[in-house]
Amino acid sequence: MRQPVLEVIACSVADAIAAEQGGAGRLEIISNFDVGGLTPPLELVRAIISSVKIPCRVMVRENESFFVYDEKIIERLCESARSLADLSVDGLVLGFLMETGDQYGIDHDALARVLSCAPDLKATFHHAFELLPDPRRAIAELKQHRQIDRILTSGGDDPWPTKIRRLAELQNAAQPEIEILAGGGVDGEAITLLRHSTTVREFHVGRAVRKDNSIYGEVDSRRVKALLGLIKYDGDAKKA
Repeated sequence: MRQPVLEVIACSVADAIAAEQGGAGRLEIISNFDVGGLTPPLELVRAIISSVKIPCRVMVRENESFFVYDEKIIERLCESARSLADLSVDGLVLGFLMETGDQYGIDHDALARVLSCAPDLKATFHHAFELLPDPRRAIAELKQHRQIDRILTSGGDDPWPTKIRRLAELQNAAQPEIEILAGGGVDGEAITLLRHSTTVREFHVGRAVRKDNSIYGEVDSRRVKALLGLIKYDGDAKKA
């Protein structure tokens, strides 16, 4: 049985320490939470990994867009990946798209180029996944990149019952190479529903563990602990 994981967004050393104290299993280190996360300063990454023991994945994203047409931006992304490869991080968080007619597709060239700069690191393909018109096909394509072992997705904009069915389907399609990391508005209610009705066992949270449920609030270790309690309930043991 896979162990459940609560991944917490960290924008500061204080966030990281509180997340670990609450029992988080992994961090996603970012800057600029208000635009969905950008590449954090290396100094912050170094400070966090020297302050906590849990695995850390780091956002590699230069601007709000998921599209990378500027060679200078590609070079900066590659430089960030190379720098992070020299640190004790668990992996990268990234995702690049391109236009394919009137739809979007994965920018495999940009993805492969950045990943090649940190060949020993694993990677999470982030919320850019939400814009892809055929999620199952996207999963099959992402399996071509051996470093990608997580896909972060909310399951869409529908009510939770519909999203839960979709996340269950995506998890089945992604296994065994990739884990679906449920994120985007995930809270205690969503975790409880997912734990009871799907095999999704990894959960990504931001606002739900912050003071005032605000992206500007610091992580509260008590909120982390409360969500972890929901994630680690013994329902799986009873079903076995």
